[in-house]
Amino acid sequence: QVQLVESGGGLAQPGGSLRLSCATSRIMFTFYAMGWYRQAPGKQRELVGSITPGDSTNYADPVKGRFTISRDNAKNTVYLQMHSLKPEDTAVYYCNTAPSKFDWGQGTQVIVSS
Repeated sequence: QVQLVESGGGLAQPGGSLRLSCATSRIMFTFYAMGWYRQAPGKQRELVGSITPGDSTNYADPVKGRFTISRDNAKNTVYLQMHSLKPEDTAVYYCNTAPSKFDWGQGTQVIVSS
């Protein structure tokens, strides 16, 4: 059973930074593009960005220039580095393949507030 385990969320001030981690399986890592998603209260889950096995990345317009996705193949881990955080970045953040194919993990909460 494939598991996705997100971590690294917390409270950040506007303009601050956080780094999220997503641990997953080697099979998923090897064959799929991986994506970071987020779901704000009362809103649908949205794709924040993705990274292919070849390290090509794409980002949603609201986070371009502020967020960076990377992957560590030796650790089967995907990272989301977030800078210049804004209150509208507040959400539960999830990882999955891009497009999503597997059961969602528990996510990690990010709150951006002064």
